[in-house]
This record gives sequence, C-alpha cells and structure tokens, in this order.
Amino acid sequence: MAAASGSCASMEEFLNQCQQSGDAAYSALRLLLDRLEDPSTRTEARIFLSELHKRFESKEASDRCLQTYHFQIQDIFLEQYEGFQKRKKLTMMVIPSIFMPEDWSFTFYEGLNRHPDSIFKDKTVAELGCGNGWISIAIAEKWSPSKVYGLDINPRAIKISWINLYLNALDEKGQPIYDGEKKTLLDRVEFYESDLLSYCRDNQIELERIVGCIPQILNPNPDAMSKLITENASEEFLHSLSNYCALQGFVEDQFGLGLIARAVEEGISVLKSMGIMIFNMGGRPGQAVCKRLFERRGLRLNKLWQTKVLQAADTDISALVEIEKNSPHRFEFFMGLVGDQPICARTAWAYAKAGGRISHALSVFSCQLRQPNQVKSIFEFLRNGFDDISSSLDLYFEDDSVADEKIPFLAYLANVLKELSFFPYEPPAGSRRFRSLISRFMRTYHHVPVTADNVVVFPSRTVAIESALRLLSPRLAIVDEQLSRHLPRQWLTSLNIEKTESGKDFEEVITVIEAPRQSDLLVELIKKLEPEVVVTGMAQFESVTSSSFEHLLDVTREIGCRLFLDVSDHFELSSLPSSNGVFKYLAGNALPSHAAIVCGLLKNQVYSDLEVAFVISEEAAMFKSLCKTVELLQGNTSIISQYYYGCLFHELLAFQLADRHPPAQRNGAKKKASEANGFSNPTITVLDNAELAVNESEESPLVHMDVDQSFLPITTPVKASIFESFARQNITEPETDVTHGIRQLISNSYGFPSAANAEVIYADCAVALFSKLVLCCVQEGGTLCFPTGSNGNYSSAAKFLNAKIAIIPTNQEVGYKLTEKTLTASLETIKKPWVYISGPTVNPTGLIYSNDEINELLSVCAKFGARVILDTSFSGVEFNSKGSESWNVGPTLEKLSSADSGFCVSLLGGLFSKMLTGGINFGFLLIYQASLLETFHSFEGLSKPHSTIKYTVKKLLDLREQKKEDLLSAISEQTEIVGSRYKQLKQTLETCGWEVLEAQAGVSILAKPTAYLGKTMKVNNQEIKLIDSSIREAMLKSTGLCINSPSWTGIPGYCRFTMALEDGEFKRALHCISKFKKLVELN
Repeated sequence: MAAASGSCASMEEFLNQCQQSGDAAYSALRLLLDRLEDPSTRTEARIFLSELHKRFESKEASDRCLQTYHFQIQDIFLEQYEGFQKRKKLTMMVIPSIFMPEDWSFTFYEGLNRHPDSIFKDKTVAELGCGNGWISIAIAEKWSPSKVYGLDINPRAIKISWINLYLNALDEKGQPIYDGEKKTLLDRVEFYESDLLSYCRDNQIELERIVGCIPQILNPNPDAMSKLITENASEEFLHSLSNYCALQGFVEDQFGLGLIARAVEEGISVLKSMGIMIFNMGGRPGQAVCKRLFERRGLRLNKLWQTKVLQAADTDISALVEIEKNSPHRFEFFMGLVGDQPICARTAWAYAKAGGRISHALSVFSCQLRQPNQVKSIFEFLRNGFDDISSSLDLYFEDDSVADEKIPFLAYLANVLKELSFFPYEPPAGSRRFRSLISRFMRTYHHVPVTADNVVVFPSRTVAIESALRLLSPRLAIVDEQLSRHLPRQWLTSLNIEKTESGKDFEEVITVIEAPRQSDLLVELIKKLEPEVVVTGMAQFESVTSSSFEHLLDVTREIGCRLFLDVSDHFELSSLPSSNGVFKYLAGNALPSHAAIVCGLLKNQVYSDLEVAFVISEEAAMFKSLCKTVELLQGNTSIISQYYYGCLFHELLAFQLADRHPPAQRNGAKKKASEANGFSNPTITVLDNAELAVNESEESPLVHMDVDQSFLPITTPVKASIFESFARQNITEPETDVTHGIRQLISNSYGFPSAANAEVIYADCAVALFSKLVLCCVQEGGTLCFPTGSNGNYSSAAKFLNAKIAIIPTNQEVGYKLTEKTLTASLETIKKPWVYISGPTVNPTGLIYSNDEINELLSVCAKFGARVILDTSFSGVEFNSKGSESWNVGPTLEKLSSADSGFCVSLLGGLFSKMLTGGINFGFLLIYQASLLETFHSFEGLSKPHSTIKYTVKKLLDLREQKKEDLLSAISEQTEIVGSRYKQLKQTLETCGWEVLEAQAGVSILAKPTAYLGKTMKVNNQEIKLIDSSIREAMLKSTGLCINSPSWTGIPGYCRFTMALEDGEFKRALHCISKFKKLVELN
C-alpha cells in the first residue's frame, strides 16, 4: 500500500488490496497500524481512517464494504451515558476473522453499566476476549481507569483493537483527545495477545478488575481447537475462537463452561484482595449451574443484569445436544425472545434446523472473593501439580460461620502441604505449636496463665479419661454417668473390693461407680465412698460461678482423691466466650496438684465428629506421666486434627495484641489435707523403665532415629488425597468405606483370608489396636509371648496394661527370628499363649519371614491353641529382598482353623510402611473369631479415624488397586531412597566401629557399638561408662541423636536406628554418628 494519505489514489490502492481477500485486507490494515504506531506518520494515518469512514458512513455502505473489502467501520452508540468528551458513540473497525459486536457483548456492557461509576475509576482492569476492543475502550472512555489491558487469544483481534484505539484516541484531524486528567485513551488502554490472563501472569500484573465475555460452547469439532493459533491461520478458524472453546480439564466442561472456569481460577491468582470479576454468562446450562461455577470457588455472587438474546446463527449447538445424550443434564433454550418455557438443546437444535429462532438467557455476574487471601492460597496450592482435585473443591457455604471456619483451615492446610516436604516429628504429648495455642487461648481469653508444658493432647475425651484411670489404677473411681459410657464394661460393675474370680489382687481392678452430674449429690457420694479418683463434668447452672468447683476441690483434697473435671460442655471456641466459673477460679488460683482439667474439642461447624481433647495439669509429675501414657497406649494424636483445631485457635488469637496486661497474681494451692492418690508402684516402674520419646526444647532440636514414623517426602498422591478429603463437601458413606480396599490389600499382600464373618476394625493408629488386644489377652488370662528382638514400645505397653509376659528366645544365627524349634520349646511351658509375630518385615531387625517360615510358625501356634497377633504394620518397604516369595497364608490357615478352638490369627496392620503415608496414621485389625471379637468390643473407647482420614485412605487404596502410575512410582522411589539410606547408614556405622545386622526391609536397622563398650567418656562434665544401659544417653547428650537402646530392642548390645528421615536430618544423623566416634576417641 502506498503512503496512507487522503489522496484518492492511496484510497483506491488500499481498497483494491482489501478487495482481493480477507487475508489481503488484514495485511493492508497491518501496514496502516504500523503507520499509526509511528509518531511521524500517525496524524496522516488517522486522517486516512477518517476519510475511509466517511466513504462508508451509511449502514448500507458499511455492510457493502464488509462484503466487498472484508472490513467494516461502524459506530457503536452508547446513548445511556456521556463520557468526558460527551461522546455518545465509538467508531470501531471489524474484520470477518474476529468477533463482531452483537447482543452478546452489548448485554455485557449493559451489565457493566449497572455498577456505580467508581467501579473502574483509577483501577487496573483486564478484559478477556476483547475482540475488536470496543468494551475496553468504552471502559476507559467512561470511567477513567488507570490502565485497561484488552486481551484476546486471536492475534488479528489485537491488531484491529490497536487500530480502534487510535481511531478513538485521536480526533478526525489526528490530534490527541484529552480527558479531564489530561490523559488520552492511549495512556489508559493497551492490547495484547494472551490466552486468558497469561500476559498478566507472565508479567506479574496485579489486577483490581477483570471483565470477560468469552465463549461458552464446546467446539463440535474438537480437533479444530488443537490447531496452532497464528495471525496467518484461516479466517474461519480464527473466528471460531470467538464462538467455541476447547475442553479445559474442569468439571464445568460438561456444560461448556470450562473456559469460564479456567478464567475464574486464573483471575483469582492475579486479582488483588478486594478485586472484582465480571463475566457474561449464557443461561443455556441453567442459572444454578452458572452460579455454582463461581460459588464453589469461594466467590460471592451478584447478578447485575439478565435478559434474553437470540442464539447466534453461526454457532453450532450440536455439542450441547451430545452432552445431553450422555448425561441427565438438560440445557435451557427458549423458542424466540418471548417464549417463557425452557426447551432442551435437542429440541432447540431441531427447531432451529426447521427455520425457527431460538434464544437463551444471558446474565452478567459480578463476583468477589469472600476471604481473598485464604482462597488465593488454596488455588495457588492447586496450581502446583494438584489440578486434578480442583473439581472436588467446594467453598460455598450458606452459613458464613462455616465458611469462616473451613476456608482458613483449607488455606492453612494448603500452605502446610505446599511448604512442608514431610510432616515433622511431634512429641506424643501433642504438637508443641498446638499446645502453645491452647495455652495462649487460656491466657488471652480466660487469664489462666498456663503454658504448653501444662497441656497434654489426646485423640478424644474418652481416651483421655480412660488413660488417666489406667495410669492411676484406682481401686475405686467415681465417674460422671455422662462420661462413663465408653469405659470398659469390666469397670462398670458393682463395688467389689475382695479378690476377684480371675485371681487378680484388688489393686489391679478398677471399679467405676457412675454418679449424677449434680455437685451436691456427687459430694455426698465422694464422702461416703471415699474413691481414689473422681471424674466429673458440671451442670450448666453450676458452671457460671466457681463455688461448685471450689467445693469439689476441697472435698477431694480432704480425702486424698484425684479430681479430673471435664469442662467440654462449657468451653467455647469463640472471641466472646461466655463466663466460666472454673476458669475464673484458675485465673486467680493455681490448679491444685490433685486436680486436672479435661476438655474435649468437638466444637467445630464443619466436621461434627472431628475430635481432639486436652488435659491441663500444673503438677509436673502428672504431666510427664500422662505424656508417657498417651505414647504407650495411643502412639500420638492425629496431626491433621491438631492442625484443624490449631487453625481455629490461631484465628481467635491472630488479631490480638500480645501481652498487653501483666499476668495476674495467683494464690498458691491450699495445703493438702491428705496425700492425693499417687501412681501405683508397678505403673511407675513401667513408665520409668520404658524407653520413650525424649522431650526436646525448641532451641536445640534433636535428630530422631528412635521413632516409627516416616519423615520421607510426602508423595503427591498422598498430599492430593489429604487435601481433597477436607475440600470435599457432602462426602457419602461409600466414599469413606475402606473395608473393600483393606480386604484386597490383605489378600493381595499376604494371602490372608478375609471371610465374610471376619470384622475389620479401624483406629487412628495400630498402637491403639494393639493395646486393646493386650487387654483381651489379660481378660482371658493369657500370656503374651514376645520374641527376643521385638518393638520396645509394644512390650512396654503390655507391661503397663499388666499383661503376663513371656519372652521367646531367638538367636543371632537366624537374625533373631522365631523358628519352629524355639517357638515349640517355649509354648510347651506356657498356658493360654498369645504369640506376637512381626512380619513379613520384622521390626526392629529388618529381616523378612519367608512364606514357608510363617506357615511353619502358624502350624506350631495351632498345635498349642495359641492366639496369634500377626503385626504387618511395619511391612511394605522391601529394599533388599530379591528372590523372596510373597506370603500366602490362606491355605495354611484354612487347614489349621479346625485344629484347636483356641487358635486364631488376628492381623494387625497400617498404611505407614505399605503406602509411606508420612504423617497420616491409620491402623486396622482383622478378627474373625466371634468370642475374641466380643471381648475386644467390651473395651470401648477406641479412637477411630475421622471420615476425612478414611476418605484419604480409600483414595490411596483405590489408586493402588488401579495401579496408578504416579502412586506406584512414588512408592517405588521412596523404597529406593530407604535402600540407599540403609547402605549409607550401614557403611557409616561400620566405619565408626558398630557391628551391623544385615537388613532386608523396613525403616530401621540394628547395630552393636562393639568398639565402644567398656570405654568411658565425659559429657557435660559427667563421666559415662559405655555399656548397654548408657549408650543411648551418651549418644543423646553428646550429639543430640536419639536412638533406641538394647533395652528397647530386647537384644543384648544392639541399638536401633531408623532411616526414614528427611534428607537434611539423615545427613545430620550420619554426622552425629561420626562425631560420637571422635568424642569417644578424645577420651
């Protein structure tokens, strides 16, 4: 094209080129844009456009121009407003390959006009699917935003939008048109080629307003959408981008709304906290579907405008007909503009084919994030490899209080899963952060100056009460009738102080008397019966003042009785908690040493059965004993449950200024009238001798190679399953029913029969199930038989529960495994044996029982009528087991089932090793003998996994059964990590003088400090002689490395080291082992 000027020759040359084809016309317009962008030719080019417009000013001429020259210049009249220049129209150019303004975009602009004038003033705005740019320019003309970014995936649309910008930013003489702020449209508007908001994301542009008028019908030819989008593509393809969209991978794809869904989620990522998004929504899928698209993503919705528009004649709705054919959903169309009865897509398609005109509702929705920062965190997490679970997300809540609880937690969980590669070690007493939050809440809201070291966390209130009673082992306890429901049936008997029929001394029997929840009646019972422990709540009317609590303290103090007061019903997770007499008393008085506070947290709006409990005691001995008790009997409390309630506490504390008032002076505890009931001597002995977790300070964290927990990176499938379990709403019972998956796991892994009469019982962890089995053994008068070289925590738990224990000797030649010979020799002398077998992987040695070996052992057990606890909890990580055969115990058990009525096998397991689930604990127990099942259920109070945990487990089991590559490869990768760790640890230990037992599987190995035994070293000015009983202490004090000593492993001389540590911690552990060697050599 010759120079764009007003000459007729130049005009004719331009039109001749445009007449050749649409592509030729676009090329001519591109050259014109080049001249508009050049300041030296801009004025002439704009004058040329004015003359071009005048030539085709009438409607007829304009339409003829489009047909002949493949472009059109038309005026868009905006009669309802006057801009700064009092213009009532915009002059816009269009070409066939881009979206032309029609009812769809005009209705959208009408919706924008419903907002107050301040909506766009001085704001940063993006328009998605800007087409020829008229809405972006109109927004800038009317509302003076600081910047408008017009975005479109069609490169030709962007070029034409720039031409239109110059067309309206300059007058007919090519001079700038300034607004009241001395700016032109060129200062306020820019256009860029962009797939939705990719330009803004790539350039880190934060937006305050996002508007969009984008396609909402799937292309009937999906292959067409896979073509490369360039400005040289065909006109038909480029124009189709305005009418159709491709599948986006969202659940809304089924309604043709996938592109809108992606736009909303991208918008959340670049939108400022108080930003607003406005979208044009075709009503074809139905209003409810359109609304849900926004609401489930945490957006508050406001319908600005709704009307009906005729379905564009050039848009094929056959894709919607296909959706209806394959789903129960029905789209909504109308016959003409006046029809008020909706018709489905199939009927609409047929009616249109016959020449009828169809219409659909068109709405303009404005939406704003209800909790911006939290919702942004959630979607940021989902974008990092978790897009697959976005369809499960539902952030819509009718009740704002529910939203205020759940959305912050999901944001917190998202941040935890994003930032933490593993769940860190937490002490059995509960997460230090969680305990600190509880104590801060007590100080801030109730002025009770307790600390984290006064708080012990339990899985539930029932578990807390039962654990306290087992710890104290009282002859007689009075328990509130509302709190005794889940205590063991054996305790809920009439008073019996004499020697029991089973031959137990009375000290070993706990008799529980139920009491009414009324202080005067309770006090009368206490005075008459003189119990050793009282567990009670308080009636509502008595909880308002402290007098009833003080009376209970005085009465129990007088007779030397322990008091556990339950305040669950009166503890409010609120920023305005109601008056509480107990806390009023504790604000001014220290909690007496004989008393403790129990509180069950079941006070949330979202998960009605998600429970955590805590006990407050200001007596150091009671605090330490409760910590050890929960570790022995429960392992620990679900970390996710602690995260949930920790988030609630944090929300109530986050806005508070810290330490505004000095702590009030408290009165000291009253002098004891009688010594309170202490711990029984056997209990103290067990707790003192049990090798449990080391309490560590935040200043000097320890390296834990002494706990059965994986600190390896949490795999992506596990993270996804955890988040999805909390993000979902209205989870159905079948979605949390893990029984089929567990039975399949047991059958496939061990060939273990899962007959219909067998019951699978679930708990938060395998430790809790083991504890109940020990109680069954005690109840039946059995003897629990541990092989030499067993889990030290399990043997300590059995002793704590007063089980009769026998040790079956094993020897080094067979790797400290049971053999047919040693088992037979031991069982010949034991009545009612209960045999504990860890397998296929032996914990802690890391060896594997072969299929033949386990079947031989089971045959021996059957011969003596033994009950077998087959513990598979530590199996599943086989890193050095080539050639070993998988278990198939089914045929053997079927043959032995009739051998003796006493023989039965209970299979104990978990997903810790099998799936390497990180911090998600889940235990299961399969029992198929009716009498044992009845005994087991008589010990109530089992802490069962919450529905979210069961959902997570079911999801993982389903992925495993479906052999999903991402899960299987993640498990394989982590198994390889453990194998590599084993080699590194073995080499380091041997280099440093340790004698290492060969291991094949598991996450721990045993080693004997041969080079150190008998030597002396000085630690903190204290001389320590290195023998079996001191090696752990010496290692801990000198290096900060926690290991298990020979007293834990049960094998003289051999300590245990676990390997499933985070990479940095593992390197630190290896350094500690080397450091220990140097320290010993220095002495």
